[in-house]
Amino acid sequence: MNENYMLGLFYLIHLLASSDGYIDESEQKAIHRIKRIEKIPDEVFQKFEEIIQTRTEREIFEAGMNFLNQCTPEEKLRAFSLVYKISDVDGRVHVKEVRLLLYATKLTGVDFDQVMSMAEQMPDLS
Repeated sequence: MNENYMLGLFYLIHLLASSDGYIDESEQKAIHRIKRIEKIPDEVFQKFEEIIQTRTEREIFEAGMNFLNQCTPEEKLRAFSLVYKISDVDGRVHVKEVRLLLYATKLTGVDFDQVMSMAEQMPDLS
């Protein structure tokens, strides 16, 4: 996977997981599981963690969208499917999470039904 995919994925995961005001332990574990599943190098993950410390939510969203718009359709679909899986990890799907996913998929031209279908085929993140 390319770095645009990796960073776009983690920017959106961060926004979704923190949309309820905090990232709980189950979401943290899921984030690290995705890091392993997607074989994201530590350097890329550290870069992501450093960048989100200094950016606003809006800047993170815009950067994430820019990264994902440079990805292949398959990479976009996979990223959104993983983000969708994160939304259910804490046992509660918040309205803000759904809105973020719907808006982001619309901006990138990804079909939300395909996202849900692919997410169902992915391993559990908890």
